[in-house]
Amino acid sequence: MSVRPYRDIHRRVSRQIHVGKVPVGGDAPITVQSMTNTVTSDVKATVEQVQALERAGADIVRVSCPDRESALALKHIVREVQVPIVADIHFHYRRAIEAAESGAACLRINPGNIGSAERVREVIKAAKDHGCSMRIGVNAGSLERDLLEKYGEPCPEAMVESALNHARILEDNDFFEFKISCKASDVFLAVAAYQGLADACDYPLHLGITEAGGLRSGTVKSSVGMGMLLWAGIGDTIRVSLSADPVEEVKVGYDMLKSLGLRRRGVTVISCPSCARQQFQVIKTVEILEERLAHITTPLTLSVIGCVVNGPGEARETDIGFTGGGNNIHQVYISGIADHRLKDADIVDHLVELVEKKAAAIEAAMRDENAAALEPAE
Repeated sequence: MSVRPYRDIHRRVSRQIHVGKVPVGGDAPITVQSMTNTVTSDVKATVEQVQALERAGADIVRVSCPDRESALALKHIVREVQVPIVADIHFHYRRAIEAAESGAACLRINPGNIGSAERVREVIKAAKDHGCSMRIGVNAGSLERDLLEKYGEPCPEAMVESALNHARILEDNDFFEFKISCKASDVFLAVAAYQGLADACDYPLHLGITEAGGLRSGTVKSSVGMGMLLWAGIGDTIRVSLSADPVEEVKVGYDMLKSLGLRRRGVTVISCPSCARQQFQVIKTVEILEERLAHITTPLTLSVIGCVVNGPGEARETDIGFTGGGNNIHQVYISGIADHRLKDADIVDHLVELVEKKAAAIEAAMRDENAAALEPAE
């Protein structure tokens, strides 16, 4: 019997576009996005939030441009941040033109909703003139009336047809630098729509379960829906939509990608849920460790296991491992090998020090490797 290798994820082949300098689609890494919830015309507050998202690892950040003041504020915002900014536009074509002129890297817009063919051409010209890509954003909650009348309710077929109708408008105007999203708050509807869209076109797809909910419920809902799609190889860029601090969206996004081996950033902690066998307070230790290690961006793994039942096995697979032992004597592993024991010491401080040293060593090795690659051949 032929069995598919259980870790294999064969990503759907899509064309590649750029959002500013960030490639999306093709063989580019899956990017993580979020969106500000500040008033965009409040430049200071918006810049501060974008910078917080940058520190969390966001590759792309979207801001809402509901009025002229917000669209023009982009001119000042983009100067203060490093990530490309997507301008979220609804209905008014002038906002799209103003956002492109103000330095937006991408316009989130549905070309069929902004008026006449002439207005569409004006927006496309502005995008071409200023190097903007676009995102067609289909949402089950705002489908066109004719599609609702045709299908009777929001359904995958209606969402795919909406996306392709909007795409055709851009294609007819010789514009192909766009990606598509097909979101719904219903997991089954969203997954089916994305599967249909993935079969129907080769444009890069932006994944999301819209209005997913609060931090815990939204994380679960997004992980179920987006996880199914990502495991199937569908998705080139993601946003986890949470009723929470946008920074949490970025953290969850990376955790989702890390869990599937699609992308790594920072420390991945493997820890047990704890039980009566634990030889130290696992839950509290992990809680503090995750906070203390949040500043590290170097990809590495840390296992923190309360006893020797699974500890040594997990430690063999991680960069640094810690296993609880009796009499307050715990075992520390480095690169899967038992390295030393820890007795009557602060577990958190010790592990933070080890992780920071390991991260520094990895970074130094990468710098040496890059320097060697740049040296001219003799």
